[in-house]
Amino acid sequence: MLGALLLQPALARKDDRSQPMRVVHADSFSGFNAPNSITTLNGHVELSQGTLKITGDLAKIHVDANQQLSRIVVTGNAHIQQLDDAGNLMSGDARTLDYDNIKGIATLKGQASVHQQGRGEAHGDTLTYDTQTSQMSGSSGNDGMVHMVFLPKPQPGAAPAPTTPPAAASTSAAPAAASSSPAPQERH
Repeated sequence: MLGALLLQPALARKDDRSQPMRVVHADSFSGFNAPNSITTLNGHVELSQGTLKITGDLAKIHVDANQQLSRIVVTGNAHIQQLDDAGNLMSGDARTLDYDNIKGIATLKGQASVHQQGRGEAHGDTLTYDTQTSQMSGSSGNDGMVHMVFLPKPQPGAAPAPTTPPAAASTSAAPAAASSSPAPQERH
């Protein structure tokens, strides 16, 4: 089990929470907007709230007693993405996405992955991602492991290391420092 992991802060775009949640597309729907109700969206579902985008095959939208959209459960090709205030993209994929719209917490289950632009990625059976703080936790699935990649922070003004040595390299030159991350393993 992987405990809480805090990568470099990348908070969700602050104004997203004040935007309306829109059903951009669904092939069909059933339900209504009433206290303590559930609306079901079927087929090519796409929802948006500011830069937050949620897609999947089927979505159940939960409205609480105060008529506030409280939760969205997406199954089948579930995907979530959102920009932070710096314009970096967070995206996640899983078989099921349970998004708490009040707290901004996404729980991804079943071959889950979360990618944070310029920061890294995590893969596991279950991943929980807080869109407000970027805090993440996860647990393993059948293979007993959680897979992660942490990207190094780019250094200002640093030139990328050459991939081939210069033709007239001097033997007195200091060796170049190389940093590499293991390639993420695909889970099927």
